[in-house]
Amino acid sequence: MRVLVIGAGVIGITSAVAVKENFPLAKVTVIGEKFSPETTGDGSAGLWSPYLLANTDPDNITHWALLTLQWMETFWKNGLAKETGISLVPIYRVTSDSKGYSLPTWSCAPYGLHELTAKEICQLNKSKNSKFTGGIHYLAYICEPTRLLPWLMQKFVSMGGKIIRQRVSRLKEFDSNAYDVIINCTGLGARYFVGDQSVFPIRGQVMRVEAPWLLETFLSDDQDGNYIIPNIDCVILGGTHQENDNEVHPREEDSRFIFKGCKRLYPSVSETTVLKEWVGFRPGRDKVRLESEIIYTLGGKSTLVNIMPCCMRVRELDLITRLSSYPLPPRKPHKDGTNLGKSYVRLAYLLEPSLALTCPIHQPGDER
Repeated sequence: MRVLVIGAGVIGITSAVAVKENFPLAKVTVIGEKFSPETTGDGSAGLWSPYLLANTDPDNITHWALLTLQWMETFWKNGLAKETGISLVPIYRVTSDSKGYSLPTWSCAPYGLHELTAKEICQLNKSKNSKFTGGIHYLAYICEPTRLLPWLMQKFVSMGGKIIRQRVSRLKEFDSNAYDVIINCTGLGARYFVGDQSVFPIRGQVMRVEAPWLLETFLSDDQDGNYIIPNIDCVILGGTHQENDNEVHPREEDSRFIFKGCKRLYPSVSETTVLKEWVGFRPGRDKVRLESEIIYTLGGKSTLVNIMPCCMRVRELDLITRLSSYPLPPRKPHKDGTNLGKSYVRLAYLLEPSLALTCPIHQPGDER
């Protein structure tokens, strides 16, 4: 099996590693214009926490959120926290909505999640000079892409994976005779790569500061809310989620909004040193697209697996699990899967047109 992964961000690299782990004899190639530390994911905090979910099926959100948490947990338990940028942190998520904070469907996933009591909300409002009406508190992981991506890249190459740095504009550029499966992880680039005009940019601006005393995560889910997310070497203050905004440089007014809002939540922010300001673009969509289809390009046909837009909250291994465990129809093994074992034959079968997998998943990448 010859697999091509388009895109070298968090989704692309984790997808490539997942394929190699599940199908070791597959020839897997990753093509991308930018690799770590130049990807959008490298600017994000890497917090596990479903965010900007739009019209995605709540059951899918819960399923993928739990799988991702368990995936991060394996790094934590196996002594790989330092290499992969894993931290286990306490998290507050609050709202000022008059209806209060409704428990999310994924509340069963993180450790020790509980709804904040009226007394706890009152205490928060006093300490944060705010008017929150409800919230939740739980423990979950931060998995920093600046550490995770290089580690995954090294693992992928050690398993025989191939890396190509190349600008990709259109799916039609590829000779489908060269690959059996093409996995589209282009994020916002899907507008051009496969002509998905439903994908749009969500501008995110953050600042990284030096504040080693800030050890908890605080997220306001209000429309104009701020967030504070500690990383190993710095703390991320945020942020914005501005739809269809293409400004690539930090705006002074956004910087003031971020700093002022975070200072209100934690007055000691005034004592921090700003290390860097950064702007990135989340790929927005009404819901995440995860599906397979047969495509026809220059020389024949191959299978395209679309994964967009999403983020490290979506566990690519779930896609592989779904493919490899799908019931086999009573037909002869795929010609390319003859000597590659049962798992590969199942994958080849599933990617036939009559068994195309279509399942919506979690909306856009949380780049917080």
